[in-house]
Amino acid sequence: MGQGVAQGVADKWGPNLRSLGNGPSCYPCPVKVTRMDVVSHGITCRCPNCGERTLFAHGHYFKVNEKCPSCGLTIEKGDGAFLGPFVISYAVTAFGVIIPIILMHVKGWVGATPTLVLCFVAALGVPVAFYRLSWGWWLMLYYFFLPDNLPANREGRPEDDE
Repeated sequence: MGQGVAQGVADKWGPNLRSLGNGPSCYPCPVKVTRMDVVSHGITCRCPNCGERTLFAHGHYFKVNEKCPSCGLTIEKGDGAFLGPFVISYAVTAFGVIIPIILMHVKGWVGATPTLVLCFVAALGVPVAFYRLSWGWWLMLYYFFLPDNLPANREGRPEDDE
């Protein structure tokens, strides 16, 4: 396929274009789960692949399913799988809660004792309250950049993200 033809295909298919093989030739392979689907599923803590509420074991607040019972997507990929949600939860706690409380103290709006109490309560409470959402956001970020690794978008290719 010539470069002009490949560019025409790229213009037509845009973000749903995958390179098959080596070289400039590209063939359109429409994805079933788009990046916008991944974002909407992540914001609502749903499986990025099928959109079902299956990230966590039924009846357990902190138990992450290893695989989605609905579509089979591997959710917890091994020993380091918790690090992504941990970083997101830490960032939200530190930058979204603790630093604003400290800035309110610096401005003189809050005294020293209430600042320390609020920071302590936030440091313990926000990660617990944010636990489920941090998993949804982590999977959203991961599959936003790697949508071809979702089972619905693999089209017969073996799982290559484990």
